[in-house]
Amino acid sequence: MTNDTHFDYIIIGNGLSGLQLALKFASDSFFNDKQIALIDPSEKNSNDKTWSFWETHPSPWDAIVHKSWQHATIKTSKKTIALNLEPYTYKTIRAIDFYNHAKTQLNQHKNIHFIIEEVEFAEETSSQVLVKTDKHIYTALHVFDSRIPEAFLKTVSTYTTIKQHFKGWIIKTDVPTFNIDAIVMMDYRLKDGEQTTFTYVLPFSETEALVEFTYFTENMVNDTVYDHFIKKYIENFLKIDTYTITETEKGMIPMTNFPFKDFNTKHTTKIGTGGGWVKGSTGYSFKHTEKKVALILANLKANKNPSHQLFKGKFKFYDTVFLKVLKDENDKGEWIFQQFYDKNSIQTMFRFLDEESTFLEELKIMWSLFSWTFIKAFFKTL
Repeated sequence: MTNDTHFDYIIIGNGLSGLQLALKFASDSFFNDKQIALIDPSEKNSNDKTWSFWETHPSPWDAIVHKSWQHATIKTSKKTIALNLEPYTYKTIRAIDFYNHAKTQLNQHKNIHFIIEEVEFAEETSSQVLVKTDKHIYTALHVFDSRIPEAFLKTVSTYTTIKQHFKGWIIKTDVPTFNIDAIVMMDYRLKDGEQTTFTYVLPFSETEALVEFTYFTENMVNDTVYDHFIKKYIENFLKIDTYTITETEKGMIPMTNFPFKDFNTKHTTKIGTGGGWVKGSTGYSFKHTEKKVALILANLKANKNPSHQLFKGKFKFYDTVFLKVLKDENDKGEWIFQQFYDKNSIQTMFRFLDEESTFLEELKIMWSLFSWTFIKAFFKTL
């Protein structure tokens, strides 16, 4: 087998986790002599999603941040909660800007190779992994695999799983309409029955915004259902009569306590959604990915398994309790999120969601959700 089919590391999938991992490798001279391949059937040249996250300081992503805000509101049928996010800034990145940035950076490194092919399967031997695509067979000492394990799709009903699914329209108006200083993080006033649904609004300018209708439910809905609610929200709540839809985006993120980490082996590390990197209770992934790729590199440099201590057990437990409540009593979503942001500071909530909170802060958050529903879920999870 020729050397152009053998690599030190193969990354399967050029999504958020694959590209962040490759960028981290590229930024560390320790890995300059490692041959790294990224395999994905897509050229990644369309704007297929938007990532949002918060942070307290400038970051490596600032050059590609589309818009940022320091204020947010949570609206429920009972109240409006205004949030001053400082010292945090809420930031949004368009996928196309991230893909272009990553490709530009990575193409400068001769040891990093893009392979536009479809992976059919990966098979581990005692010393390496064989990766078969629709065109070739490659080998690697270690594979970072973003594909969701088949076992998840087969056994999903055995675990506590909620789907976060959504559709968004980027709309343009003729006259100044949006408050560009604040995002609408969650607006629960428009509901699809007794389910957990909310609208999310990111104002990019006074005349342009992303309006997204989101479900935290077990079942999916027809495409026209999202459209119905987005249209209704724009007309009834934003009070906009005339607008143009310039882009749409759609997505589904599994929020689950499925044990993705069990699929990490000596020569394979599951990454991204397929590795359980998406925060089980919120679906946020951008900053969690950044932390996990940093940990993977530290592990490799210390001669440890890349997946060593990638997860914090107590936060998996909290996520499972939260998911159990949402699964068993889906109408409780509005009440839960109102309690979260009404009884705790947004800074505490961000630390909690970033898995950086203190035990005292966690107790306070749990106390704000004190109810029979949560007590039942807590003991079921135990």
